[in-house]
Amino acid sequence: MQEPIQRNKREEADTVKAGTMPLEWKAHKRAQKDVDAKWTKKHGKSHFGYKLHASVDKRCKLIRKIAVTHAAVADTNVFEELLDPSNTSRDVYADRGYPSIGREARLKQAGWRVHIQRRGHATKGISETQKQRNRAIATPRARVEHVFGALTQMGGKLVRCLGIVRATFALQLKAASYNLKRLVFLKERGLAPL
Repeated sequence: MQEPIQRNKREEADTVKAGTMPLEWKAHKRAQKDVDAKWTKKHGKSHFGYKLHASVDKRCKLIRKIAVTHAAVADTNVFEELLDPSNTSRDVYADRGYPSIGREARLKQAGWRVHIQRRGHATKGISETQKQRNRAIATPRARVEHVFGALTQMGGKLVRCLGIVRATFALQLKAASYNLKRLVFLKERGLAPL
């Protein structure tokens, strides 16, 4: 989620990166600066702000759990904390960015059925069997992307507040309103999971 871009002097930026505010900032300036947000680069473009991580129910496209972090945190760092043990489905779908031997072992030990796409390496590609497996995993994974598209339509990707606490609250409200909207849709069609 994009934040309004801030202009800081190099010394101020170094102080903010260290986790403190510069002493010369007065109260009115401090109120306008977000020291929780961080920079990241995606597809060659720099972004400043926060990142929304979500666990989505594949069957009815409802958001089960969310986490908000600064933009520089990798999705893989919060992957396991987003898994909902109360979920009746024990299937976990993820793209090529998530595979790790340790993670898959932990998930299997916890009772999850792991469906993480495989990726090739610089010296060795993936086999035809692995390509077919990746295609089979991609279909259910695509349903999750619809949720992020709907969240974008509900107010864009810009968070108009400062601080991770306020950004988390704003994104939780957006996720809750999406779920309510989705429940109305499911109820009208007689598909409500309740």
